[in-house]
Amino acid sequence: MQNTIDKKLFSEACYKMIGKLQGQNGIGTLREKTVHSVLKYYYAPDSSYHEVKIGPYVADICVDGEIFEVQTRNFNTMRNKLQHFLQEHDVTIIYPVAHIKWISWLNMETGELSPKRKSPKTGTLYQIIPELYKIKMFIANPRLHFIISLIDVEETRYLNGWSYNKKRGSSRMDGIPVDIFDEVRIDTISDYLKFLPDTLPEKFTSKDLGKTAKIPQKKASTLLNVLLETGVIKRIGKKGHGYLYQKA
Repeated sequence: MQNTIDKKLFSEACYKMIGKLQGQNGIGTLREKTVHSVLKYYYAPDSSYHEVKIGPYVADICVDGEIFEVQTRNFNTMRNKLQHFLQEHDVTIIYPVAHIKWISWLNMETGELSPKRKSPKTGTLYQIIPELYKIKMFIANPRLHFIISLIDVEETRYLNGWSYNKKRGSSRMDGIPVDIFDEVRIDTISDYLKFLPDTLPEKFTSKDLGKTAKIPQKKASTLLNVLLETGVIKRIGKKGHGYLYQKA
């Protein structure tokens, strides 16, 4: 299992898996399967560890009894699988985040593909917050771990949205991983403190967290809800209409 960033291995994973998938399905049909396959190969290049049946479920990767699941979204669909796996196995969820994204637009009427442009948004570890909330009933389990994989992606989108330029509400044709920037590992309960910036006051509210982490206050409130499950923070009172927190 890959434990440190290896850009050469990631490039090899992209070359091997993207070529394989394009050969099977043709360009334009890769979608989520591309990222899933690349990360599976990157973190476990030996395919004998892939698609291992454990009870009624199939694990993406299983190495010496430790399970790794690549999940790009919808953590709520994993609840039954996690319930079963965590009884006897350590489970690491690998969650990809588009760190830097280059976007091309496909005009569905003319078939013209625009030159790719870099998105002004940069992906961060905080994008996993809504997904963590969906499985917060398992968060305190010491057998559950996470790898937040920050990857660079080239994305092609259809010009089929509802806005005047057809970009808002558009659908994605495919997203191709091109590089790995970094990863954040949550191996122990104390690692959840990585979500709290160093500049956060000793006693803080969701508004304080949102400001220092540069995320919406609603997302900060969701994060605090999750962190309460881990026990790394505690509520110590109220400040105005909101709760006041500090590290436990």
